[in-house]
Amino acid sequence: MKEYGYIDSSRLNTTDKLYNCLKDIKHIALDMDGTIYNGSTLFPFTIPFLHNLKEMGISYSFLTNNPSKSTADYLLHLSKMGIMADKEEMYTSAQATIEYIKTSMPNAKRLFLLGTPSMISEFEEAGFISTADDENDVPDAVVVAFDMSLTYSRLCRASWWVSQKIPYIATNPDRVCPTDKKVILVDCGAIYTCIEYATGRFPDIVIGKPNPGMLQGILKRYELQPSEVLMVGDRIYTDVKMAHNAGAVGVLVLSGETTMDIVNQSETVPDIIAYDLAELESMLMQARK
Repeated sequence: MKEYGYIDSSRLNTTDKLYNCLKDIKHIALDMDGTIYNGSTLFPFTIPFLHNLKEMGISYSFLTNNPSKSTADYLLHLSKMGIMADKEEMYTSAQATIEYIKTSMPNAKRLFLLGTPSMISEFEEAGFISTADDENDVPDAVVVAFDMSLTYSRLCRASWWVSQKIPYIATNPDRVCPTDKKVILVDCGAIYTCIEYATGRFPDIVIGKPNPGMLQGILKRYELQPSEVLMVGDRIYTDVKMAHNAGAVGVLVLSGETTMDIVNQSETVPDIIAYDLAELESMLMQARK
């Protein structure tokens, strides 16, 4: 097992604290982009990691802020990479947004959705009506998401409805989406910042990480206590912060967006820092010896 050179930068800054925490873990909530894969490239350690979690009796789920794919599309995407998962193991910010609207805004049926066709289909399957880019088709609420099919006219229409004080929800705060391509994928946080600059209005609520609601949904689904769950991801401001907001253990992996320079400048301190899932796996196995 290799040395954990970054352990002094984490909250669990002694070996005893680290292993006492890890030996009680029953479930791992895994971020996707930057954690199990990068863009279209699956990390070589991901499938062995998932296999060994099952061997250790630890369940897992995939939790992503990226709402651009429906749950069905995500499961298909994972299967093409060799990861077989079921619906119960997948939780997206789109699912969390749907649950939020149904619970907190039960009369909101007609939505102006700034999102991909895949995401819009998931909302429609959940019983919502997607309103058109039409000044006469007034929605009950506006939902802004990571929209890779974004058109200027729909951005302008969303901004108009936002300016009219219609309830306004964003699916996630991510500024960019991780990718293995030489391009910046402008994400939901950058899109709603554009709308904010145009209208002077911030979303009424931002659903995805670091909002604890997503992880609380996992806790409820698996009937777990926060201390029994690791939230593992490559971003401090979403993954680790959500873990802390929900009372769970926040694990930062350095296989994606975050570098140690960012860690050293961050006010939010990860509970555990690992190079990647392979190193986290070694920690878990050592804790169970």
